[in-house]
Amino acid sequence: MDALVNVFVALHIIGVASLLGGFLTRMKAMGTGTARFGPAMLHGALTMLITGIVLVGLNQADDNPVNNIKIGVKLAVLVVILAVVYVKRDEETVPKGLFGAVGGLTLANVFIATLWT
Repeated sequence: MDALVNVFVALHIIGVASLLGGFLTRMKAMGTGTARFGPAMLHGALTMLITGIVLVGLNQADDNPVNNIKIGVKLAVLVVILAVVYVKRDEETVPKGLFGAVGGLTLANVFIATLWT
């Protein structure tokens, strides 16, 4: 079971990398007002959602303690990210504030995952 959990943790990290990497590569465009959400950002957020749900299920099935409040907060933040990226994915440009908010929420989710014990 540990090997399966580790596989999904790796996939979850790949999703974070895709979402955050998509944001970081387009930060320069944000300065010029031409930033937009790319497919990698949407796919990264979806990967995070699916693998996160699987990880919670695997941990509960293995009788490991799960901090449901932390998971709920992370899920809420991810749903906001996913909704914004999904709705604005076809627009030519995204407002700087909205684009920056997605990056900030992504970083917040990373810090919640690592610092909240």
